[in-house]
Amino acid sequence: MRARTLIVLLMIALVAVFTVLNWGVFVTPTALSLGFMSVDAPLGLVMLALLALLVLAFAIYMALWQSTVLAETRAHTKEMQAQRELADQAEASRFTELRNHLETELRRIEAQSAAAQRENGARSEKIEQVLQDKMAESTRTLSAYLGEIEDKLDRALAQPRG
Repeated sequence: MRARTLIVLLMIALVAVFTVLNWGVFVTPTALSLGFMSVDAPLGLVMLALLALLVLAFAIYMALWQSTVLAETRAHTKEMQAQRELADQAEASRFTELRNHLETELRRIEAQSAAAQRENGARSEKIEQVLQDKMAESTRTLSAYLGEIEDKLDRALAQPRG
């Protein structure tokens, strides 16, 4: 139990013990003035009844207050759940938007990469052709030099020594 409940129960128990210990005084009739008339009644019982009515009224008030608080809490919980769902939907749409953006960027990068590969392939073919042309030219030049050396050697060997 909570501390407040224990305190209330302790106070009721103290009032009950006090009433039992002083029951003779509680039931002794006394002249009571109600403002517009006088009545003979036991003051202790009247005060005890008023205390019981006050406790009952307080208990009813607390029950109504607690039910109001519970209803408000439920309404707030439902509203928070609705807001949470809206936030989840917004987050999901942001993720979808991000995924679409990333896919678009990936396609763009892939297209750039493919274009760069084609360009690099064309360059390497061009470079290969230039190298082949240079090698063919070098081969012709080397063949011409070798031909000249052969001619010189043949002339030198064909001349008599003398």
